[in-house]
Formats: sequence, structure tokens, C-alpha cells
Amino acid sequence: MTCAELFKHIESWAPKEIAWQNDNVGLQVGSSKSKIKNILLSLDLTEDVIKEALAQKCNLIITHHPLLFHPLKKIAIDNDSTSQLVQQLLTHKITLYSAHTNLDFTKDGVSFQLAKQLELKNIKFLEPFNADQVKVVIFIPPNFVEKVSAEIFKTGAGTIGEYNNCSFRLNGEGTFIGSNKSSPVVGLKGKLERVDEVRIEIISDKWNLKNIIEAIKKNHPYEEPAFDIYPIENENKKYGAGSIGFLEKPMSEKDFLKYVSKKLSVKDFRFTAGNKKAINRVAVCGGSGSDLIKSAMKLGADAFITADVRYHTFHEANKKMLLIDAGHYETEIFVLHELQKRITQNIFDKGIKIFQNKRTTNPIEFYNN
Repeated sequence: MTCAELFKHIESWAPKEIAWQNDNVGLQVGSSKSKIKNILLSLDLTEDVIKEALAQKCNLIITHHPLLFHPLKKIAIDNDSTSQLVQQLLTHKITLYSAHTNLDFTKDGVSFQLAKQLELKNIKFLEPFNADQVKVVIFIPPNFVEKVSAEIFKTGAGTIGEYNNCSFRLNGEGTFIGSNKSSPVVGLKGKLERVDEVRIEIISDKWNLKNIIEAIKKNHPYEEPAFDIYPIENENKKYGAGSIGFLEKPMSEKDFLKYVSKKLSVKDFRFTAGNKKAINRVAVCGGSGSDLIKSAMKLGADAFITADVRYHTFHEANKKMLLIDAGHYETEIFVLHELQKRITQNIFDKGIKIFQNKRTTNPIEFYNN
């Protein structure tokens, strides 16, 4: 199995197109054509991570945080740590791939895994993405409906929430007159023809349009297949920011703080008190999610767990909603389990082993006097 084949599976779950526009996701270093030996998963790339990859005979490392985030003006291995890591990867022929904000914004990604670690119920996006989908309408002769629609579904179109291959179909009649240069599949050129057709409507992500149009043109029997594309404002069920859900049983603020400490394995974290006697509805965002605080309040969250919270943001939430800064690393690490599970499901070469980095890459420590 090549790296490119695996990347395709990862991106069918966490497409690069949903990443923050200034993010750098995907292949970082190496070749997508390389055949995979073993795989190492880690939140970050460090020298110790490369050492572990070598020890486990891994030639593919997948990280959450990109090594190359800002453009490199030069590769200076004498005094630049990033350049040194790039050199080590190339020397040992290790490919590096990163799924960053696209892994944050996808269903069952970073925030969903944080919510699941807290055992929240009825998990949904805190801020679903909107206006990033289209409806494609195709007109197909009845005998070709299944063939054309099947090829369109293969592109990933027709997914609504937990359902795929979704479409609406309506029988109708199409008319046309072919010019002298035409080669109609049905009827004669220069003559008004009336043919039975099926109107099929399928929803898809905008960035998938190129693949859908290619599938239509390749499989539709007509010389000039007819199709329409409509922008829609539907709430996207697959992509968004943060997540929100309910505890199985409400608990006091004091008990909830203990609960968070236990479930996330964090002893030290910052918080500001809310105004609720009981914590029931909980919003989360793995990593830096301070920008979602207003959405959490608007949806009636009793508590919001994220990381990298600024001083003035704590003021904004104080006495209004329990706000917890549980740490960047601590709120993102759980996504590696889901990533490993999905990669395992999509690897057809069972000789490939998948490892999670055993050493923490968290650079933050707490001083206790």
C-alpha cells in the first residue's frame, strides 16, 4: 500500500478543503508514492518521535500539528531545528503527513473525541459549517440511472448525516433537436425528439464538484449531458467547529471539575466559575477554541472546555459559564485513537503496523514549589 492510497482514505474523512485557509495540511516531507512499512502517529514531530519511528521501523509519520506551517526561506541545518528535522526525515526516507484543522473540523475529529472522552451524549457540532454545499441535478435516461448515479456516489456525493447514496428521483420527459453536427444517442438529428428521462438530485460538498462533473461526463450516454448546480444554505452535518453534548447525569460544578481532571488525566488546569448550580450541557473544542465561547453561551452550555484561553476571555465568561482551560495537548491527544482505528480499517496490507507515539510531545510543564 502506498502513502497516497492511505492519504486518500484519511482525506475522505477529513478533507483538506475544510482546513483553515492559512493552514498547511497534507504531505509535509517525503514521497506519497512510497510503499508503507509501518506507521507512527503523533500530535507533533520532534527528534524523539523520529527516533521512535526508526525503532518501530516506520517510514510514515502522521502528525496533527504540521511541521512546516510557515514558509521556509532556507534549509539551515546548523542552527534551525525545523531544518534539522527535515534533514533527518529525508536521510531516513521517512514520509511526513499532517492532518491539522481539517481533523479539527470533521465529524468524529478532535473535538468529537474530546466530547466522547468526557462521555457526553447527543454530540453535535458547536458551530456547523453552512453554505459550503451544492445540489447537483442530472437528467438521465432510465436505463442509465443506476450506472451514472453509482459513479457519482463513489465521489462521496449524496451523504447526509449518517446516510449515504442519498438522492431524489423524478420521472419526466426531455426534449431536444440535434444540429447537423450532433450525434444523438436517441432519435435523429434535425428532428424534435421527446425522450423519457429521470431527474436525479444529489447533495455534495462544493469542492467535490470537479469529480462529480467528471463522473457525469464519463458515464452519461448523451453527447451533451444536461445537469444543473444550485448553491444551498443547508447546515452541514459532516463539518464544523467544536462540539456540544450532555452529561449522562448533571453534577455540581465542584464534582464536574474533578470529573474533568480524571477523564482528561490533568491535575493542573485553569478555570473560571460559572453561574449554574448543576452542570449538564457541555461544550468543548480541542486546542485553541476561545473564539467559540459566544456560540457555547448562545446554545446554553453550562461549561466550556478548551485550551489557550486568554485572560480577558476568562473575564468574559466569569460568573456566566464555567470555562476550563485544560491544555492544548491534553484536549487533542484523544484523536490519535480514532485516527488509528480508521487507518486500521482502511489498510489492505495487514503486515503494516500502526503505533501511537509513547512519549509526550507536550513542551509545557508545571512548577510546584
